[in-house]
Amino acid sequence: MGGAVSAGEDNDELIDNLKEAHYIRSDLVERAFRAIDRADYYLEEYRDSAYKDLAWRHGNLHLSAPCIYSEVMEALELQPGLSFLNLGSGTGYLSTMVGLILGPFGVNHGVELHADVVEYAYQKLDYFIKTSDSFDKFEFCEPSFVVGNCLEIPPESRQYDRVYCGAGVQKEYENYMKNLLKVGGILVLPLEEKLTKITRTGQNTWETKKIIAVTFAPLVQPKQSINGRGKSVPLPIFEVRTLQDLARISIRHTLRQPMAVAEGRAKRRVSFPGARAMHRYGPRFERRRFCRRFYRQCVNSVVLHDSMIPTANIDDCQYPGGVEEEEEEAEELEEERSCRRAGEDLPEEDEDENTTGDEDEKGKSGSTRPEPPVNVLRERILGLPLPEPLKMYLLYYRDK
Repeated sequence: MGGAVSAGEDNDELIDNLKEAHYIRSDLVERAFRAIDRADYYLEEYRDSAYKDLAWRHGNLHLSAPCIYSEVMEALELQPGLSFLNLGSGTGYLSTMVGLILGPFGVNHGVELHADVVEYAYQKLDYFIKTSDSFDKFEFCEPSFVVGNCLEIPPESRQYDRVYCGAGVQKEYENYMKNLLKVGGILVLPLEEKLTKITRTGQNTWETKKIIAVTFAPLVQPKQSINGRGKSVPLPIFEVRTLQDLARISIRHTLRQPMAVAEGRAKRRVSFPGARAMHRYGPRFERRRFCRRFYRQCVNSVVLHDSMIPTANIDDCQYPGGVEEEEEEAEELEEERSCRRAGEDLPEEDEDENTTGDEDEKGKSGSTRPEPPVNVLRERILGLPLPEPLKMYLLYYRDK
């Protein structure tokens, strides 16, 4: 199954093709797909086929076509904090992408029939956590896998917000799958050769939507034991995070916040009493204060008569508490513009000269080599005044 979009030269080009064909439609799903290289889940000798829109199978290992996974991810309508159950979790590729969206307080479980595939999935998960830079760009919900037949889950098991089945479901097992779902939850599964989205709208009410035609291998029927009872498959335990783990999540989240601002997200304005006073000791105010001093030097350097210089504006560095925030912002912006205009005609401070010199050298050298991306979160953690074992714990003992 697959072949709906053109092959890509790499993972990003494959995602571009899926977007162009409208298989990927949301930014959240796109980020998850770009964060994980599909080729990492292939055996080394088959990596050349990783960026084709085709399913791949080798022994018990199996990956669906990229267009199928993208439709599944979009149909699941994933959000942070939800619980997810992957029936037929395979290599763990889909579960890992889902974990990037669920975040650290979600639940990410998988059931896989073959023990060797579960071992392979854990190897790939460990490789992703230890080596991928994408791991530090997301707050991750690590998946847990168990070996067993998904048709042997006990009926008293806990229900989930989102459920996906990666094998063709026979009509007689449709209600069995529905019972794994919470009210308000979404189930996506191949049913009667159609990828189907089922939403549980009430205790006994459902909404069904056919997405696309698909061809999946059918679910393997459970084996009967001697006494006529099948083997029960317990789902992974819903574990409560330790205080130590919560502290690590909180520290990484706090250190990651400035990165989010740098990527263009809207910066929150603080409106509690005294917020403006606190800003005056922050880096933004320090830059403005430097700009004001530089502007005054520029004005004093220009040949003007003393009476032409507005003495009150130059000497007055204090801001009375009763000034409105909007007026102060306007005044600061005007001074910054004046600073830039004056800086065009006058020598700048040493820091600006160094910056200009670097730019001139780059311009003379022609095309510059792009610098390798820096893992900002890792650098900030390594810069903390903490013992090395604690730093490594905050880094999840990552190799790079």
